[in-house]
Amino acid sequence: MRAILASFLLLLFSSGLRSQNTVTVKDADIGPNDQVTWTSNNVYLLDGYVFVDSGATLTIEKGTVIKGLAGNSISSGDPASALIVVSTAKIYANGTADEPIIFTAEIDDINDPYDLDESDRGLWGGLILLGSAPLGNSSPIATIEGIPSTESRIKFGGNNENDNSGSLTYVSIRHGGAELSPGDEINGLSLGGVGSGTVLEHIEIFANKDDGIEFFGGNPMLKWAAVAFCADDGFDWDLGYRGSGQFWFCIQALDDGDHAAEMDGAKPDGNAIYSNPTVYNATYFGTGIDNQQAGGIALLFRDATAGKYYNSIFTDFGNKMIQVEDLPAGSGVDSRQRMENGELILANNIFFGFGNYSTLNADLNTGYIQYTSGAEDSSCQFLIDHFNNHNNSIVDPQIGGISRLPDGGLDPRPSANGPATQSLAAYPFSSFFTEVNYKGAFDPTATGTWADGWTALSSYGYLKTFVGIDRNKPADYAMSEISPNPAQGSVSFTLRSTGSKNVDIEVLSTSGRVMMQRSEQLGPESKQRIELDLQSFPAGIYFIRVSNGASSISRKVLLF
Repeated sequence: MRAILASFLLLLFSSGLRSQNTVTVKDADIGPNDQVTWTSNNVYLLDGYVFVDSGATLTIEKGTVIKGLAGNSISSGDPASALIVVSTAKIYANGTADEPIIFTAEIDDINDPYDLDESDRGLWGGLILLGSAPLGNSSPIATIEGIPSTESRIKFGGNNENDNSGSLTYVSIRHGGAELSPGDEINGLSLGGVGSGTVLEHIEIFANKDDGIEFFGGNPMLKWAAVAFCADDGFDWDLGYRGSGQFWFCIQALDDGDHAAEMDGAKPDGNAIYSNPTVYNATYFGTGIDNQQAGGIALLFRDATAGKYYNSIFTDFGNKMIQVEDLPAGSGVDSRQRMENGELILANNIFFGFGNYSTLNADLNTGYIQYTSGAEDSSCQFLIDHFNNHNNSIVDPQIGGISRLPDGGLDPRPSANGPATQSLAAYPFSSFFTEVNYKGAFDPTATGTWADGWTALSSYGYLKTFVGIDRNKPADYAMSEISPNPAQGSVSFTLRSTGSKNVDIEVLSTSGRVMMQRSEQLGPESKQRIELDLQSFPAGIYFIRVSNGASSISRKVLLF
């Protein structure tokens, strides 16, 4: 699928399907000290790198959709589109569970949950917040990755731990991570030197081509975060990140992904400021226990990072469980030293389901643990002792359901009668952390999850319990998945109707050109199989759209 994503650069919207209320935003539209508001009656299309410039404030109303232009900018020639909030600016993007703020690709039809899926990555850039909080860097100021270093406004860092970049609540960032050059993509959400005064709650990153959320130093506090189906790491910290987190969820895709969490300390490793965040109630799912072809080590601690995970669940990985950097003797500070000093802590967590590995040791073939090449202690006994002495366990958390397809099979809640409600670590006295009686990111006794309704995971139909599309309630008319897909020649699907309905069936190219069109009369309470002969079509991606004038449903099909 990734090899043919370039064909999306010819967009459906180029044929005049773009919303009448689309407002194209260019970099010059938010200047220094400007006060700008984006309203929900418009769709905002980012054309290239759009900076919220020095001293400016951008306010985004709940329910607003922001889309990123694919490919080179029309106005500036930038290789991708992204929104960048500079270190002296602020953004207030506060959605709700019923009216989230959505950042997505231009081709994404928000009203059609079937047009894009977990494999559609890199269709635009991403969201970048910069601040003036301290960094563990070779200099107190750094430049954010993903944007050319020739741009002077990408600097971040300083000495204000409580720096305030604004607030993001109920924000879903979808299908980003455009490649600027080979191997150089943009994270879904980049946080560079962001301070603890910034509010970050209910954030989703869905199908990003690079990392989901990456922390570059600073002290940001992140609560209720979902990262799904990214092609690199789920969560990534570096440059002395010292914030806090609670209720973090990661699920990796079947086809791609690296570590659920990649955690680095500082540059250089011995910097006086190094990463040392505290995370409670994480749930990380890998690429699948039987999938050794994709995905990295679940938890990778390196570059002398510290940090703490409590009351969390890590399961369903095809690779090893953990690696804690252990350098050869005399090589300087490493993450092993942080662990032995009590700064790197894994306590009261559940680990379960890691490929074919079955023993708590560093055996190459059977061990859960990956040792560092050239390690001082290649047996990793220091890590084994830490694991056993801090109430960690290797036991089935009894997850409700793990699916990486939009079939309603994802239920990330553990059993209320299982080990996820036993042997919990105490919570600190803090206004940030919520004391709960379970491990992992989701309440096992709740009806549904905090991700219901506002996330792509929910609206696209991955979650078992979600608000929005009720897959158990018959629609006025409905369209099944296309079979076979990918296909060579003919395809078929089923249309169902609860009342007499005349519908148009169209096959469209990615540029929006109608390649085939026909009409069908659906009878009351009917279930009708539709077959389309596409043998004369060139190989590529097409959309099959069924519409009745008032609404439409689209499905993507790949012909080879």
